[in-house]
Amino acid sequence: MIALSLAEIAAVVGGQTYDIPDPSAEVTGPVVRDSREVVPGSLFVAFVGERADGHDYAAAVVEAGAAAVLASRPVGVPAIVVDDVQTALGALARHVVQKLGATLVALTGSAGKTSTKDLIAQVLRRKAPTVFTPGSLNNEIGLPLTALSATEETKFLVLEMGARGIGHIRYLAGLTPPKIGLVLNVGTAHIGEFGGREQIAQAKGELVESLPPAGAGGVAILNADDPLVRAMASRTKAKTVFFGESGEADVRAENVRLTDSGQPAFSLHTPSGCSDVTMRLYGEHHVSNALAAAAVAHELGMSAEEIATALSEAGSLSRWRMEVTERPDGVTIVNDAYNANPESMRAALRALAAMGKGSRTWAVLGKMAELGDEALAEHDAVGRLAVRLNVGKLVAVGGREAAWLQLGAYNEGSWGEESVHVSDAQAAVDLLRSELRPGDVVLVKASRSVGLESVAQALLATGTEGEVAAR
Repeated sequence: MIALSLAEIAAVVGGQTYDIPDPSAEVTGPVVRDSREVVPGSLFVAFVGERADGHDYAAAVVEAGAAAVLASRPVGVPAIVVDDVQTALGALARHVVQKLGATLVALTGSAGKTSTKDLIAQVLRRKAPTVFTPGSLNNEIGLPLTALSATEETKFLVLEMGARGIGHIRYLAGLTPPKIGLVLNVGTAHIGEFGGREQIAQAKGELVESLPPAGAGGVAILNADDPLVRAMASRTKAKTVFFGESGEADVRAENVRLTDSGQPAFSLHTPSGCSDVTMRLYGEHHVSNALAAAAVAHELGMSAEEIATALSEAGSLSRWRMEVTERPDGVTIVNDAYNANPESMRAALRALAAMGKGSRTWAVLGKMAELGDEALAEHDAVGRLAVRLNVGKLVAVGGREAAWLQLGAYNEGSWGEESVHVSDAQAAVDLLRSELRPGDVVLVKASRSVGLESVAQALLATGTEGEVAAR
């Protein structure tokens, strides 16, 4: 974080100082909520969680060098005490962002947020120092912590914004007001909580409503290929830029194709020129993500050639998102188990089909959470798609939703041993260990709550024995 005195922080968050001998002392280190991340000069934020109370670690973090604790009660060591720690953290983030003067880019969407955020960051940091959301820390705690990790050298701040209801993105945009707002898509992720795609679109569009007008530098970057996103142009006074494969898009892809290994290649067209891209990532769905990143970079002054080079060299920065690893015996494991929704599941299956041409393919799939009344239909549809893409074998892992996946495959014509339903991750590992052979390609994907990353990790572990770690 930029250096701030404890007195200034207290004033910003409306807190009272306790046991602070020198209020002019500065916080020069990061703002953290995990006591293990404390370094000299840190500000430790004491949250009360379900399993632990951060206040219990106050003495230990100060002994480790923390300048003070942001707390909701006195803790016997230097502290700034506030009524609500989360609200105070957000106020501090807004204060720091305003002092920084960095260009803030915010993005949201139903699918692809984290992969796109990682692409944007890798492109922009070629131009200037860039700070971006680590992993998927895109909520009311993760977002301000990311903003507070910026320093005086930071020129671009790239923030992913998630939502589980109307008003969430408006709140986040109020904490860290963006200059550029990007909406990727409106899908069915969390549809059970929102109630429908129109409600999801309403929530995602809060980002473009939060942008400054065009005259003040506001830019809304919208997916021309998604009608619900394209319609958001009417909800903003910012400059509107469209990306996509549509001929009407300002930043678009032409001649889209997949390499023999399943990596997308295309010709990138921008208002200032065009250049060819061949990505290191896997799956055609990354074309849209790359175009979104290219639109952001073009608005910030990068040329088509610079953007194409950066996109061609960009890799995956976040765990368990199409992580491709080839074992010594020639079996390829694709760990895409961080999360799943119908859109990302379909994209992963298509990537598997492209990567596995000429090889035997396996789709190890589990539950897609938070689909509400759409759960049966969506799981059935994914099972059917696996058959249509000629996936060699579907392994559906878990309970009711896994049974629906297999039922969809069965009804689409998957007979005999082409699909199987197993009870848990260990059963999936046992099956795969007994049947995999060199050259096979295995996709592992489910919602985060299922924990199917353990299947990929077990298959990549040395040797052929052992059990999946308990969750």
